Amino acid sequence: MKKIIGLMLTLILVLGGLLTGCSSKDDQSKVATPEASKKVKVGFIYVGPIGDGGYTFAHDQGRLFLEKELGTKVETVFKESVKEDTAEVDKTCEEMINNGVKVIVGTSFGFMEGMDKSAKKHPEIKYMHCSGYTQETNMSNYFGRDYQVRYLSGIVAGMKTKSNKIGYVAAMNIPECVRGINAFALGVQSVNKTAVVKTIWTNTWYDPAKEKEAAKALLDQGVDVIAQHQDTTGPQIAAEEKGVWSIGYNSDMSKAAPNAYMTAPIWNWGPYYVDQVNKVIAGTWKSESYWGAMEADNSKSIIYLATLTKNAPPEAQAAVDKAKADIISGKNKVFVGPIYDNAGVLKIKEGEVMSDKDMLSVDWFVKGVEGKVK
Repeated sequence: MKKIIGLMLTLILVLGGLLTGCSSKDDQSKVATPEASKKVKVGFIYVGPIGDGGYTFAHDQGRLFLEKELGTKVETVFKESVKEDTAEVDKTCEEMINNGVKVIVGTSFGFMEGMDKSAKKHPEIKYMHCSGYTQETNMSNYFGRDYQVRYLSGIVAGMKTKSNKIGYVAAMNIPECVRGINAFALGVQSVNKTAVVKTIWTNTWYDPAKEKEAAKALLDQGVDVIAQHQDTTGPQIAAEEKGVWSIGYNSDMSKAAPNAYMTAPIWNWGPYYVDQVNKVIAGTWKSESYWGAMEADNSKSIIYLATLTKNAPPEAQAAVDKAKADIISGKNKVFVGPIYDNAGVLKIKEGEVMSDKDMLSVDWFVKGVEGKVK
């Protein structure tokens, strides 16, 4: 009898072990791996199409870099050509959140109010807004010190012009654009005291035809170099067709205007996106107001000057290299007095440096810029 009872107990223990083993295996197949549990879905909101060859293209390259660097830890989605309208942006955010997005990246200044509205409704979602100034506990703003690279591109333009008339196609009448024009003009003046910068506002970020027409209007005024703060290659194409020179923006625009394009301030958003999403995954992300400076290593810099093409003056490279080193070291602050506005009023006294606060709200053109801010 004892033997029978012993055999029964042994069978129960063996069967129990087998059942337990099967149960554990099934449960493990349902539980996410550590890598999967850290996966985060990121949504990008774009003001133009990813094929614009400029601003939105550059941001989308940053998205692709994020996917490449983080692999299975991240999933991204995007929506193109979203209007800079509060209700439209808020609606787009809601759609993304309903689709499982945990981090929303808005890439245009005009998205600010819509993103802020959404952020206040969804404290569990992380928001990152490009070029704005609004900040919440769950919403950052980020940008790069583009004026540093604008200054470098101005050096190239100032050395290249023969007419001493340089055109600048500008998008929106906001401090970001005004600051860039001023820095560009100061770069021009650092190598060419007699050159002037002529401006035209298009009041649009993305409109290839309108941007091109604005460039043609400047060309009719005798400019022989076209620069831009616009999202597409329209101004570059206008310069190419006219047989003059150009400074691009956002990305390498050499393919659009191979005989005109000399260089461009390039946005390199990828490293910043990787840094921020890694912090989200690690649980260390905090809202910030980020304004990244130019760095010596272009691959790590949020903005840098593209390689000069054969169209650039031969002597420009040495001048650019020196100015870049001086800016990075702090020897050249770009906006250092004395600086006068284009009405002859002293704005920055000799030896004084323009503060970040004033740069972020600037509403006047430096001497040598033809055009009106307001």
